[in-house]
Formats: sequence, structure tokens, C-alpha cells
Amino acid sequence: MYLADMTKAEIERLLSEFGEPKYRAGQVWDWLNRGARAQEMTNLPATLREKLAAIPYGGVEIERKLFSAKDGTVKYLFRLEDENLVEGVLMRYHYGNTLCLSTQIGCSMGCKFCASTLDGCIRNLRPGEMLGQILAVERDEPPKETGHRTVTNIVLMGSGEPLDNYDNVVAFLNRVTAQEGLRISPRNISVSTCGIAPKIAAFLQDAPHVTLSISLHAHDDETRTSLMPVNKAYPIDSVIAAAKQYADKTGRRVVFEYALIDGVNASIADADALSAKLRGMLCHVNLIPLNPVPERGLAGVTRTEAERFCARLAERNISATIRREMGTDIEGACGQLRRRILHEIRGEN
Repeated sequence: MYLADMTKAEIERLLSEFGEPKYRAGQVWDWLNRGARAQEMTNLPATLREKLAAIPYGGVEIERKLFSAKDGTVKYLFRLEDENLVEGVLMRYHYGNTLCLSTQIGCSMGCKFCASTLDGCIRNLRPGEMLGQILAVERDEPPKETGHRTVTNIVLMGSGEPLDNYDNVVAFLNRVTAQEGLRISPRNISVSTCGIAPKIAAFLQDAPHVTLSISLHAHDDETRTSLMPVNKAYPIDSVIAAAKQYADKTGRRVVFEYALIDGVNASIADADALSAKLRGMLCHVNLIPLNPVPERGLAGVTRTEAERFCARLAERNISATIRREMGTDIEGACGQLRRRILHEIRGEN
């Protein structure tokens, strides 16, 4: 067990075994939710700090950060205690700061437009490692006012498939939304999945009602399978049915991520077919001008073409917007920075 992964109840049991008074658990819990290590917990007795320091922590440190001169986006490379690396991206909006964080080291889903899957999945991240990404950013860029957070919104859309790391992700979401935790509202959290239909149904019961985002990227099985191998197991109609159930039960619209790829899924005919597939559903389409991934040989469309596609969806009464392009000058796409640094470490070109 890692200290950073423990729930408050687990901390209480641990300190009870240490013979500590019950109120110490609240103190330790508060420190952990600030990303503090044992020796930084200055209101604890030295003997207790020593006992806590002997427990593996499981935290996250910032290995490297890149700033975008275009829009103020920050790309983080986080180092875990086992020396593995994961990425996160802090994006600044008028309503607050959104951190895109990772749920796995790499990814096994094999989506053709994503760099994070090129080397496969090394392992799942634990709840404390997901939380640690938020806390590392807030320690690096402290809130300007007491009682406020630097990170106000989170999206689980970095490296990894969240629903392939189901139990850890649910534990993380329960902790990060808890009143005794970080108290981030479920309405400020988005979880992006490639569409593991049975897990979407379970997620409806097990996790707070966050915004569900589904990487769709096509309106037909043939195209989607060519881009996303997971579609062989969970065809598009089963994914949309699970999404509709989630929207109907929660009353929250599902967001469909749709990367516009030149010559693949971005024609007006594609827009019409997508509209027909989603008609009558509580949803929104987030159109993504594809960030170039040189290893994949796929290209995005022009802004004019994206606007034409978006307008066509609107004509068909499908809510849609074009996602603001962020971090293109700092390897903003998932997995690019981590992959480059690993190649440098290995001495590869």
C-alpha cells in the first residue's frame, strides 16, 4: 500500500495501529491532499513523521515542463516513483484552468491518431498517482488566493484508457470529488473513453455523474475500426446505445469527440451521416482539428473545412463546436513529449 493511495478510513486505521489519537488522521489527510511528504507534515510529532516516511509514498514529481508561447498552455512531464513518465496538460480558459491528466502509462487501445499508444501500455496508474498530477501542478503554480484552486477542472484524456483502469479511476474520482477531499465538482470533470460499452453502463452506477466523453471519430463501423481497433469488440451502435443510457439516466449530455481527419471522416456527407446517427440524443459533438502525429501519417483539415462541417451539424440540429487548438507548439498531443524524452534517454533518433 502506498501512502498517497490511502483513503481517509485507511489512514484512520493505520494511525490507530500506531496508537495515535483519532484527530491525527484528519491532519495527515489534509497534508496528503496538498501533496505533502511525511517530513513536510510539520504539525505532527517527529516520531509519527518517521513512521509515515517509512511507508512507500507513491507520489508524482515534475520532470519537465514546456510553455506554449501561443496560448499559455503548459505541458508537464511527470516522473513517478518507479521512474516511469506520464504527461499532463494545463489549459487556461476564461472560466478556470483545466488539467488533462493521464490514467495509464502508455495505452493498449491502438488508436491510429494517438502517439501515447505507440509503445503499448506499461501499467495502470494508481489513484494517488492520478491525484498526484493535480497536486504537483498546484505545488508548482500555487493558487493566488486562499481557498481557491489552480486546477478548477479536470479531464481524464491524457495517456491511457480510463475505463481500462476502471477500479483505480473510480477510486480517484470518488476521492477528488469528496467534500473531505479536493471538492472538485463532478460537473467540472470529464472522463474520455474510446467506448468500452459494458464499462460505461457500470460507470453509471459506480462513479460520480461526471461528463462522459466518448472518442467516436466516425459514423460507421468500417471507418471507426480502421481508426480504433476497439470498435471490433464494441461496434459503434453498442457504444452509442450505452452513451444514450448514460445521458438519459444522468440528465447530462454526452460529449462525442470527433477528430476531423483529411480524406477519412471530414466531408459534408460524413457530417450528414453523423447527424443521422446521433439524432434525438442528448449530446454534443466536440470537433477536433487533428494535432499532427508524424508517426501516424494522418493530417487534419483546415479551419474553414472544420467550420463547414460544424455548420452542417448545426443545420441538422446537432449541437457542435470546434475545440480550440492548444499546445501545438509544445507537443500538445497525447504521448508526444513522453515518447521524445524516452527516445533521448535511450539514445534513439
